[in-house]
Amino acid sequence: MERIIGLDFGSKTTGVAVSDPFGWTAQGVEIIRRKEENKLRKTLARIEELVKEYGATRIVLGLPKNMNNSLGDRAEKSLAFKEMLERRTGLPVVMWDERLTTVAADRTMMEAGIRRENRREYVDEIAAVFILQNYLDYLSCHPVETEKKEDA
Repeated sequence: MERIIGLDFGSKTTGVAVSDPFGWTAQGVEIIRRKEENKLRKTLARIEELVKEYGATRIVLGLPKNMNNSLGDRAEKSLAFKEMLERRTGLPVVMWDERLTTVAADRTMMEAGIRRENRREYVDEIAAVFILQNYLDYLSCHPVETEKKEDA
């Protein structure tokens, strides 16, 4: 049994989710906030603490692709963040297509009756839950494929 951390990396916030010990469900943990986009030391330190706290063995990081499947500036920053995470934690970081997760998170909160001004407060954490849950769902449907990829 392993726990996986899911991240929605944004310009000023990083939403964090964690899987249950069985790898079935994703739960929101917190939103790590920073004042400046390139000041990542505290963000990386907090993620490292969460990895230890939950005993995570892998990180899933959202990859914000453009709708035409190309990689823009935000995706490039996420790929650079992946490198930093791997160096800092020593864990494998899986990039996961996060297109429309923020839209889905916003819609879910709207349906739950959360007021617009309050939705902004939680959208990154909910988006991290969607990213991680999509990855966990993929793993449950592709167990043999996943083992092959991890062995390679």
